[in-house]
Amino acid sequence: METHPRVVRTNNFIGDAAGFILKQARKAMSERNEFRIALSGGNTPASVYARIAAEARDLPWQLIRFTFGDERCVPPDDPQSNFRMARKNLFVPAAVPEKSIMRMRGEIDPQTAAHEYQAQLDAIATEHGERIYQHDLILLGLGDDGHTASLFPGTAALEEMTRRVIANFVPKLNAWRLTFSFPLINHARQILFLVGASKSPRLIEGVLAGDQQFPAARVNPAAGEVTWMIGE
Repeated sequence: METHPRVVRTNNFIGDAAGFILKQARKAMSERNEFRIALSGGNTPASVYARIAAEARDLPWQLIRFTFGDERCVPPDDPQSNFRMARKNLFVPAAVPEKSIMRMRGEIDPQTAAHEYQAQLDAIATEHGERIYQHDLILLGLGDDGHTASLFPGTAALEEMTRRVIANFVPKLNAWRLTFSFPLINHARQILFLVGASKSPRLIEGVLAGDQQFPAARVNPAAGEVTWMIGE
């Protein structure tokens, strides 16, 4: 089934993105008594996370399970760490309980870390009678080369059809990354792309038109919805 993404262009990017996420959180918690969200890294979401922490003090954080769509292979206190960014902007200010957070272990062997993370997700899915862990919302960004999560053009992870969390070597960065694969991303109920105002309009058009040279164009959940929030 082809789903057409909803595109929201806004000059109140932080407020609208935080509002969208909180609306999904409250909906999931009222329907299923939990909210499963995968966070993205990079600069764009940092201020969105800070806004959520400031606005949503009343949220029952113990009903929310935070995962990460990708992670740099660095320790959790490294400036490059996606976990560190989320911890600083959201987990600490909002006093999110430790057990609500599933961190990717960027500091250990990448293959081991990916395997371990998938095993944790699989265990929760099995417990709930699911074939594969289903996120209520996955947040994604868009790189200048069209990558999303750590699914970069020309890397092996793009072709992964079975494993759900993988270690992906990115030659242009000469580095390993941990990342969700398309089978896991495309199993989500909702996906929200957070795209800042500085991103190339031509790139965004190419991805939205489905140009397969851009990994982000392959995000097409079987039974979920995709929203693009684009800063103006």
